[in-house]
This record gives sequence, C-alpha cells and structure tokens, in this order.
Amino acid sequence: MINSTDIKISITGLGYVGLPLAIEFAKHYSVIGFDINQSKVDQINQGSDPSNELHSSSFEKTNAVFTTDSSLLAKANFHIIGVPTDINKDNSPNLIPLKLASETIGSILKRGDIVVYESTVFPGCTEEICIPILEKASSLKYKEDFNVGYSPERIVPGDKTRPLTKILKIVSGDTNETAKIISKVYGRIITAGIFKATSIKVAEAAKVIENTQRDLNISLMNELAIIFDKLDIDIQDVVEAAGTKWNFHKYYPGLVGGHCIGVDPYYLIYKAKEVGIVPEVIAAGRRINNSIPTFIASKLAKKLIELGKSPGQSNVLLMGVTFKENVSDIRNSKVFDLIKELQSFSMNVDIMDPHANTNEVKENYDVVINSKASESYDAIIVCVAHNEYKVLDSSYFKDLSSENGILFDIKGLYKKDKYKSMSYWKL
Repeated sequence: MINSTDIKISITGLGYVGLPLAIEFAKHYSVIGFDINQSKVDQINQGSDPSNELHSSSFEKTNAVFTTDSSLLAKANFHIIGVPTDINKDNSPNLIPLKLASETIGSILKRGDIVVYESTVFPGCTEEICIPILEKASSLKYKEDFNVGYSPERIVPGDKTRPLTKILKIVSGDTNETAKIISKVYGRIITAGIFKATSIKVAEAAKVIENTQRDLNISLMNELAIIFDKLDIDIQDVVEAAGTKWNFHKYYPGLVGGHCIGVDPYYLIYKAKEVGIVPEVIAAGRRINNSIPTFIASKLAKKLIELGKSPGQSNVLLMGVTFKENVSDIRNSKVFDLIKELQSFSMNVDIMDPHANTNEVKENYDVVINSKASESYDAIIVCVAHNEYKVLDSSYFKDLSSENGILFDIKGLYKKDKYKSMSYWKL
C-alpha cells in the first residue's frame, strides 16, 4: 500500500465536486484532474469554473493538470472518483458514468494504489458494483493489489460560507490502514475535521440519508402548504409561530429538484426494494414533492378563471429556472416540470433567469430563456429566490402585468400586504 507521504492524486470528474478538490489538493500534492468533456477542460484551463462556483483567482497559482487524456491518470496512486450519479426516467439509479469512470481508473490501476469514491450511491454500491469493475479492468486483486475507500461529497452549491475545506469530511476504507491513509490525505485540506465511518457501507448510507431526510421534511411542509391553502392560512406565519419552540426545525415548502435532494432518495428506495422492503414513507415524500408543479399550475389556472381570464389565452412569466437560488445549475430543476404543466393548460410561457446558461437550457430542455421581460403578463411566477429577485418591489411586477395581474411567490420572498393592487399567492 502507498505511503501517505508519497501521494500523487488523480480526480475523475471535474464538476462542482471534483474541481474544488483538485484546486485544494494541488496546494499539497501533485494533482491530475480528468474529465471526458473537452470543452469543460478547456474552460478550466482558461481559468474559469464551468459550474460558476470558484472565482477565477482560484486558478491563478494552481499546479494541477487538467486533461481529457486518461493515460495521464497512471501517474497517480491515489484516485478519487466524483462523477454524477443521476436517475433514469423510471427513477432507477443511473450508474453509467460511475461504471465508465471505474473502468477508466481500472485500466491504469497499479499495485498499491487506492481508489476513493465520492459519488452519491446506495449502500453497497462501491463493493458490489464498482470494485468488480476495477478488478476486471485492471486484472488486479482487490485488497491484495489495491484498496478502496468511500468519502461522500458534501459540497452545497451556491453556499459561499461553507466551502469544501470548512465541511467536516466523512471517510471510510476497506481496512483500518486504508482508512488511516485516506484520513491523512483529506486531512491536509479539510480544516473542519475528519470523521471515520466504521465501514464503506456506513459512509454510503450516511450520505444518502442526509438528502432523504431533507426531502421528507420538505415534503411534509409541501403537504401542509396544500392543506393550509385550503384553510386560507399562511404557512410561513405558521412556521414562524411554531419555530418559537426550541425543538421545532424550520423547513419551508417549495419545488424540490436538483441533483441531490430530488435524486438520492430514489437510490435508497431502489436498494430497499432489492432486499424486499417497500419504503413507504420515503416514496410518499417523493410523490408529494413531485406533485407540486401540478398543484401550482392548477392553482394558477383556477386563479385566472376566477379573474375572468382564459388560461389558454394567458401570458405567464416564470422568473428563475435553476434548481436553487444563485447558482447556474439546471439539473433536475422542477421549474421545467412546472413549465410543462402550465403549457398543458395552453398557457404562453416566457422564461427569465440571470444565472442559467441560455445554450444549456435550450440544449437540455428545449426551452428558450428571454433576455428581458415584455409587458402585459396575466401572471408572473417567481420560482427561484435569486438575490436579484429579492430586491424587486411591487411596482416592478405591476409594470409587467396586465389588468388584474397575478403574482405567484413560490419562495415567499415578498409581503402580501404590499401587493394589494395584484392578486397575490404564495406556496
């Protein structure tokens, strides 16, 4: 096994997880960053983060090498894999990128090397799926010739107060010695501390339940929002009141998408079913959160009809399409589901977003982002709490609205009493 003082690191996958790792590790080790996307690598080599998470100054003094040439990975002996783990149309795990990355690393794997997975998976995935691929591609024997660990990524896109180095890191290894080496390597960059999980499966499970817990809590608030809407009660007022008790945890309703909260529960559901258990609570939470775009669209259609407007002849402006505020990431954003629901009522929908990449949105969702809003919208839906939207006042929306205009405030950014000239509703 390699010595923790003679580490050369490779990082496969240069997204919002892999790139910050490469930048930080390069301050202490020799680092090779690998990605199959040539345009992404070109952008990184020009000193720009494709995920828009790192400032250009982060690249100024880095010695990391960024490449699409997988043969260069053979120079490393400590390999980190942080590729995306998405879901298929049937909500089953899409492990293709993970399997391909394992094959790539396996093809250059040497005796004594360590492979660490950071991609979110179901418990058992590393040992049951990834390691056999490494063995086959390398013709080496697991634990005799190479070792494996798992250290789940915990980066929160858009959170500038908790960068990679300030988030406590969970690590695990196939042996105590492997775990020690992985701890020492990550300990060079993680100032928040290291937590050693008792096994790879425990570390995998810890990651997947983090987002499952959040998903369930938000699903409860979404269900409560639907109930309280019928009772004409403001759920934010309810949460603020309930939050005066010390052991009440504040969560709010909303569109639940993205590549973590809207995805990870399905990995746990998949594994549970594989061992003969039907996870009813987790599945119910997913159903509720997935139903919110339909609920919002139906609510708007009813509002339009109440005001004497035909949904099929109405112009609607959606503000924000990214999966969360102040990021450019559009993966699994439920705003696109909302767009489809609105269009099912034959509404004419315009889209705006100051952070989303216009070409990426068109390529992935066949949706065109408007450079600026027009006028006379029958309804405006503020979907994402971008900072640019938080400072807008009632006159802004009034100027863009037709007579009897409607404002749907999905994130509860505005005060209802300031929008008396419009029909105001919030989730």
